[in-house]
Amino acid sequence: MPYISTTDYERQQMLQAIGVTDFEELIRAIPEKLRLSEPLKLDPPLSELEILRKISEKTCKNMCVQTANSFLGAGIYDHFIPSAVEAIISRPEFMTAYTPYQAEVSQGTLQYIYEFQTMICELTGMEIANASMYDGASAAAEAILMSVRKNRLMKAVLSGTLHPEFLKVIKCYTEGIGIELVTVPAKDGLTDLEALKAAIDDKTSCVVIQTPNFYGNLEEAFEIDKIVHANEKCLLIAAVDPISLAIFNAPSEYNADIVVGEGQALGNSLNMGGPLFGFFASKLDMARSMPGRIVGGTLDVEGKKAYALTLQAREQHIRRDKATSNICSNEALCALAATVYMSLIGKKGLQEVAMHCVRKAHYLADEICTLPGFSMAYPEAAFFKEFVVQTPLPAKEIIGKLLPRGIYPGLDMSVYGNANQLMIAVTEKKSIADLDAFVKALGEVTNV
Repeated sequence: MPYISTTDYERQQMLQAIGVTDFEELIRAIPEKLRLSEPLKLDPPLSELEILRKISEKTCKNMCVQTANSFLGAGIYDHFIPSAVEAIISRPEFMTAYTPYQAEVSQGTLQYIYEFQTMICELTGMEIANASMYDGASAAAEAILMSVRKNRLMKAVLSGTLHPEFLKVIKCYTEGIGIELVTVPAKDGLTDLEALKAAIDDKTSCVVIQTPNFYGNLEEAFEIDKIVHANEKCLLIAAVDPISLAIFNAPSEYNADIVVGEGQALGNSLNMGGPLFGFFASKLDMARSMPGRIVGGTLDVEGKKAYALTLQAREQHIRRDKATSNICSNEALCALAATVYMSLIGKKGLQEVAMHCVRKAHYLADEICTLPGFSMAYPEAAFFKEFVVQTPLPAKEIIGKLLPRGIYPGLDMSVYGNANQLMIAVTEKKSIADLDAFVKALGEVTNV
């Protein structure tokens, strides 16, 4: 959209409406020391053509997944998105739509949200899902708040294998409410089950796990279920990768009470880290405690199928102290992309995507471990599409050597205290040639 600035005349009209004579009078309350003492050093004015050319020059310096062989993951993944997804969600009736405050006149929006909820229930095996969330991390935090509303207990036990950014968001959400957070340490890349057992007591509202977890490993969910539900009031919250659910056990099978996750992998681009959307599902008896909104199907007075906001206990619709959430934008366009993606790719297609991921990830892991100095960081743990390897050199050095070759080898785990570890993600987009080229380059830059 072109930028059209206001004219001097229009600015003067605004100042008069405010009740001041000029701009200086408007900003008189701002101390002199906080004002600019000299003009900003800006480039001279450019035409639209010149500006576009300059922006293109800068964007060409970015390394993107279309030109680089990228193995980055850690919560956001480069999956294939059919062209039809972008074509459909770019239609003006979708692209310009916002939260429908007079919802029932937006039957098309309500219908796709209803379909989205249905698909999330089918994926997770849960009984009810809401109209999506802000992102996966905030969905996990909201799940803890919902568990507290359910059982009135004020302690949450968190697995140490949760994504570190999930942990930060959870802390931010809960610290003003007085919820006690206890983090169970990781052991060999998985939740320490003995420590988990010791952490749960009669004050524990919920236990939060992630599977596949931050390291890409599959948690022992059925064993965790036994430990958690030995306490009859305690709820099990599972954060999951939606693609993995096409081939692994649905959370309902290991008796999860609430299921959340980051939905970006379902038809949403990387977009330099966002926007994202979260999904949220639970057992039916918690429907009235669920954050956000739920769309239901019904019949109108003429007996025709219609959709309505069945539950909407959020801040726009209810007194703030009674709202189930005060920050729960449902990222509707992103959820629509997921709905279109799942509709196009279907159950069988999603299974094929998941199988490509798991097979190629294991192929790459095996090949990397043939290189001198490389080994699996967690050799006993099963993994899906992401894994951590021990490296003979600091991961930062390896990344620095491979970037000029157009390869981004993964996440440097020194951020989390392990300088000689690299976390690598593989999706269905990678060909065997891509994987072999990575292994070859990895061997060359670490052959010391």
